[in-house]
Amino acid sequence: MASALARFAIPVALLAAAFALVFYSAALPPSLAGLKVYGPYLVFALGAALATAFNRGCALLALVVLAGAYGAQQAWLQEGLDSPAARAVYAGLTVFVPLDLAALALLPERGAFNRHGAMRLGVIGLQAALIAWAATSGHAGAIDWIYQKLVDPAPFSAGRIPQLGTALIVLGLLTTIAAALVTHSATPAGLAGAIVAFAIAAHVPTASLTFSVFTAVAELMVAIAVLQDTFRMAFRDELTALPSRRALNERLAALGRRYAIAMLDVDHFKKFNDTYGHDLGDQVLKMVAAHIAAVGGGGKAFRYGGEEFTILFPGNSAAEAIPHLRALREEIESYRLALRGSDRPKKARGNKRQRGGWRGLDAVSVTVSIGVAERNERLATPQAVIEAADRALYRAKEQGRNRVVR
Repeated sequence: MASALARFAIPVALLAAAFALVFYSAALPPSLAGLKVYGPYLVFALGAALATAFNRGCALLALVVLAGAYGAQQAWLQEGLDSPAARAVYAGLTVFVPLDLAALALLPERGAFNRHGAMRLGVIGLQAALIAWAATSGHAGAIDWIYQKLVDPAPFSAGRIPQLGTALIVLGLLTTIAAALVTHSATPAGLAGAIVAFAIAAHVPTASLTFSVFTAVAELMVAIAVLQDTFRMAFRDELTALPSRRALNERLAALGRRYAIAMLDVDHFKKFNDTYGHDLGDQVLKMVAAHIAAVGGGGKAFRYGGEEFTILFPGNSAAEAIPHLRALREEIESYRLALRGSDRPKKARGNKRQRGGWRGLDAVSVTVSIGVAERNERLATPQAVIEAADRALYRAKEQGRNRVVR
C-alpha cells in the first residue's frame, strides 16, 4: 500500500508547487517573464525528448494533448467565453482532454513511432479537427448539447466547466488512479495528476498564468513518470516485481563489512514447467517471490535469474540468517497452488481458500533449496560470498533438495 501511495507523491507535490508558483508569480524576475507564456512549450519539448528516447508512445501522446490544449487556450480562450468559437473550443477541451488522458492510461504501451502510434495520433488529430470545425462553422447544436445541465443541485451546477466535462474529469481521474494501482506504473499516476492539473486550469480558462503553470506542471508529471517507469523497468523484474540483478549489483557495491548472502532455487522447476506449462510456472515464481520479499531478519530479496533468487542480509551473519531462511523454506513448502483446468470455475466455491494457500486434490506445492554464506577473511568480496552461497546451494540439491545448507 505504501508503494502504491508513493507513486502519487510526485503529482501531489507538483500540484502544491503549482499553487505556490501562481501565488508568488509576481516575485519572478523580469528576465523569466517569458516562462509564463512559453513554459508549457519548453516542458513539452523536454518531455517529448524523454518519451522519444525511451520509446514511450502513451506518454508522448499525453504531452501532445496537453500542449495542444494550452495552444488552444492561448489562441481562443484568453478573451473570454462569450463568442461561439470560444465556447466550442472550451467545451471540446473539457470533454476530450480527460477522455484522452484516461484512455492513454489504459492502452498498452506499443512504442511511439509505428502504426499503433500513428493510429492513436490520428484519433487525437480527428478530435482537434472536430473542435476546429465546431469553432469555425457556427454550428451550435452539438455545443449546446455539451453545455446542457445533467443535474441541477449544487455543486454540480457550479463553475464554468460543462457538467459533461466535469463527469469525464471525475471518470478519467478514477480510471487513471485504478490503472496506477493495478499496473504498478508511474505513468497512469502521472496522468491522474495531469487530469487534476488540467481541471484546475480549466476552471479559469481566461487566466493565462494559471493555465500556463498548471499545464506545464501536468506535462512535467508525465515527463517524470517516464523517468520513473524507465528506472522501474531497469531495476525491477517485470514478472515478480522484485529488484532485478542490476539492482542487486548496485546493492552489493554498497555493502559493509558484515553480511550474509543466500542463493535460493526452486526445486525441479524445469520439470514443473514441462508438466504444468509456463503460465503456472510463472505463477509459482510470483508466489515464491512474494514469500521471499517478506523474509524476516532484515533480508532483501532480488531475482537473480530464471528460478534463482538472492537474499542479502546486511549486518547479519549466516548463523543469524539461517532461522529466517528455514522459516521461509517451510512457508513455501506448505503453500498450495491451485491447478485450473478448462472445466474449473474461475472463482472458488465456498471457503476453499484458506490461510497458506489452496488446499485440495487440484493443488500443487513446490519446494526450494537454499545455500547461504557470509563474508569473512577468506570470502572478502560480495562476488566471493555469492559463489560460496551458490556452492552451498548445489550441496543442498545433492543432499536431497528442500533444505538450507551453509
